Amino acid sequence: MNRTLRAILGAVLILIIVFSGISVSQNLGARLKVDVTDQRIYTLSDGTKAILGKLNQPIKARLYFAQTAAMKAPDQIRYFNNYYEFVRALLQEYVAVSKGMVQLEVIDPRPFSPDEEQALRYGLQRFPITQEENFFFGLVMQTQFGVEKVIPFFSPDRHNFVEYDISYLIDTAITKQKKKIGIMSSLPVMGQDVSDYMARMMQMQGQQPEPPWTIVEHLRNKFEVTTVGTDVNDINDVDILLVVHPKNLPERTQFAIDQFVLKGGRAIVCVDPHCWMDRPQRNPMQMMQQDQSSSLDGLLRTWGLAMPKNTFAGDRALAIEAPISRNQRPEKIIGFLGLTPECFNKNSVITTNLNQVRLLFAGVLNEIDSSPKPAVAPADANQPLDIKKAGDAPKLTRTPLLMTTGQGNAWRVSSAFEVMFPDAAKLMGSFVDGDKPVHMGYLVTGRFQSSFPDGIEIEVAAEETQARDDDPNEPRMVKKRITGLTEAKEPGAVAVFSDVDFLHDQLAYANSFFGKMVVGDNSALLLNTIEDLSGSGDLISIRSRGNFKRPFVVVDKIEQQAQKETADEIAAINAQIEGFNLELQTLVSSAKEKDQQEVLGSTIVQKKRELELKIHEAQRQLREIRAKQRERIDHLGRQLEMVNMAAVPGVVMLAAVVLGLWRGVRRRHYISHASDA
Repeated sequence: MNRTLRAILGAVLILIIVFSGISVSQNLGARLKVDVTDQRIYTLSDGTKAILGKLNQPIKARLYFAQTAAMKAPDQIRYFNNYYEFVRALLQEYVAVSKGMVQLEVIDPRPFSPDEEQALRYGLQRFPITQEENFFFGLVMQTQFGVEKVIPFFSPDRHNFVEYDISYLIDTAITKQKKKIGIMSSLPVMGQDVSDYMARMMQMQGQQPEPPWTIVEHLRNKFEVTTVGTDVNDINDVDILLVVHPKNLPERTQFAIDQFVLKGGRAIVCVDPHCWMDRPQRNPMQMMQQDQSSSLDGLLRTWGLAMPKNTFAGDRALAIEAPISRNQRPEKIIGFLGLTPECFNKNSVITTNLNQVRLLFAGVLNEIDSSPKPAVAPADANQPLDIKKAGDAPKLTRTPLLMTTGQGNAWRVSSAFEVMFPDAAKLMGSFVDGDKPVHMGYLVTGRFQSSFPDGIEIEVAAEETQARDDDPNEPRMVKKRITGLTEAKEPGAVAVFSDVDFLHDQLAYANSFFGKMVVGDNSALLLNTIEDLSGSGDLISIRSRGNFKRPFVVVDKIEQQAQKETADEIAAINAQIEGFNLELQTLVSSAKEKDQQEVLGSTIVQKKRELELKIHEAQRQLREIRAKQRERIDHLGRQLEMVNMAAVPGVVMLAAVVLGLWRGVRRRHYISHASDA
């Protein structure tokens, strides 16, 4: 075989080996992935892996993306191509981690096709591009039992929570559909409960029983809502406990709440240093004597939070004008806050999309050390001392949800009377700006410990044979100690808010011709919290994906430098254009005052053309300056592209040179030894 034929055969064999290697790498090497992103946005959270590990039925994920339509769309739609690649790569991770329990199907719904009809049937959001083409970008999760969960559209403002949204679909698709919410409150949140006789009497007097708060009616549209008494000994058969204004709760009820959380129940607690809605409307004397505050100090301390008494959150920048009474003009009230987007934690799924929440005399929530204190030495020296070290205690994670701006601060009153009849101007004048945000809402997660590790004592009826001495017909009451869990076995979640009024109709809704209308995001805050807590503990632990749109620091610096260098030129040209436009307007105004024939025969038309040419020339110079700025950035891009393109061949060439040198050294070493022999 001659050398030419051997060279051709060798080249063919090399091509076969290369293509075979590529094929093997695509099939077998697909599982070998490395996430090199700084924030590991392509790596699933432990919570998602736990949810996928519990799957006992296959789930089909249908990703709808109108890829063909996006190619014909404007730049605003083409942006979604990169977003789609990210979502698809993330879903492929779901398929890999679930070991085939999640099946992915990517669909490009074409016009008038069954796929497009199916996308519309699922409720995916449609954006018309042309008369025929429609843009879709949504996800449908479907179980083998026909349960369907949908993301109608992957909105760019939720790119940090893509994993949470997808995992939420899976988690809710495999669990029961309707969660049960129990509401415990010292206020008539569920409406005024009266007997039929009292209802008839009130109707005869032209009165109606007080209806439920509108937020309760909205909850009933999505959840099963029930009442939990404020004097219960045990809380069962509810998924989420909503505690609103827990005023003077007996110890046994607080113990029931404590045990409910330790058993894995989720709770939302709304306490208030001064609940404006908790006031008698017809008896001012009774209002002055009534305590309008509520708290669960013992439970809050165990959860690592504290709400000081008669202390409120304030912020001049957030204060809202409102009349104190009907006859007064509106004034800014330091305790009436309208929270803006900067007041919400953008890394929490509960608050990331909120824009406006109104709070009325909200309290201040401070983080404190919730570690258990060392045990007291027993009286018997021989008795072993059981001390649980603070470092061994399960740590709780406290995530701020609501806060003031950086100029917010806490303000105190000496008595509740100052808030019952507030002097808005005096309160505003005495307020002192702070230098850090004040928090009014927290999400606490982790393995909770009991606030009653030794249990509590309750009174129970004694045995039937033991009657009271003064009244033989009445059973004698004896004290009995009841105990429960001292520590949760699984991680739990509790949301705490230092305001109750934000749930009331006066702040969350407004009357309209069609009934109650939502105002701001007060109701959305509660609904988001319930939605988040209604998922599993694994779902709550899912982290934010981090920034999908990474900042290009070097490019930003080049843009800033280029803008700085050309700022004077651009300002001068813009001033010229503005002067030419002003002169042109003056010329047109004077032309309107003259006769049309005189205008046509004068130099006004020629002057107008000259000014238009000058404006055009100035705009051309402005475009050239901006083109130079862009050229510097493009030059950097070309340099980076050349480096990337030359990197791999350079490494291969370097390896070939090193290998050649090594082989040459070995050859000379072999020849020298052979000649010696």
